[in-house]
Amino acid sequence: MPKESPAPRSTSPHLVRRAQPLPEPQPPQASPRVPPPPLPDPGVTGRQRLVAALWPPRVTRAQLVVALLLFVLGLGLAIQVRSTSDNSALRGARQEDLVRILDELDDRTQRLEDEKTRLEKQRSELESSSDQAEEARKQTREKERQLGILAGTVAAEGPGITLTISDASGAVESDMLLDAIQELRAAGAEAIQVNEVRVVADSYFSGSGRDMRIDGTATAAPYVFKVIGKPEDLEPALNIPGGIVQTLEKEQATATVERSEKIVVDALRPAKRPDYAQSSSQ
Repeated sequence: MPKESPAPRSTSPHLVRRAQPLPEPQPPQASPRVPPPPLPDPGVTGRQRLVAALWPPRVTRAQLVVALLLFVLGLGLAIQVRSTSDNSALRGARQEDLVRILDELDDRTQRLEDEKTRLEKQRSELESSSDQAEEARKQTREKERQLGILAGTVAAEGPGITLTISDASGAVESDMLLDAIQELRAAGAEAIQVNEVRVVADSYFSGSGRDMRIDGTATAAPYVFKVIGKPEDLEPALNIPGGIVQTLEKEQATATVERSEKIVVDALRPAKRPDYAQSSSQ
């Protein structure tokens, strides 16, 4: 019998693996060269390089807004702290002291109202008087008397207080006496005399301790203030917390205040004619 030739073997396409060409070798790429950092200029110092790096400053808009807000906040805090410190003396005051300060402020307001009423009354009298010339002369004489008291050219008397400051250690300074004068004037003092010197608007204090002078006149402790005004206003003004009485006590000096229904201020000052100032009224 004839031999059967074997059937050709079928090759599955899934089993056939084609040879892939190998990638061509790439030439090695040279790594990029990093330039070396520039050498510092030997003529430039480190301080100059730091200044060049920081100036001019590179500030963005957001940074400017934040800086402005911080500045406003700091300013507000500083004002608040200062206001709080200014009122610290009143914060620590007793209730009766606060009531006395309020009463003093009310009295000042009332004095201003009384002065306003008096001036309005004078104006009405001048406008309604049948003999306006005589009425004007009458008011002029009254005004001259009042100005003479303020200028210290005439003597005065009336209710008031006597303030006596004893200074055994010589620690009282001229500014302390000036503070006492200012406190009395603010409380409504109309005439003041210290020892033998009449105190007026242009009076000044100098020296201290054993060499105290008022308007150039030597004076010594005890300093006796004769003050004409409303005693109910003058005495509390000197005894307010942090006032002149407490200040003098801290300097080992003593201050006593006595009310009186009649205080005589008889030290006079010569009337001075101004050299340059002239009345501007026609």
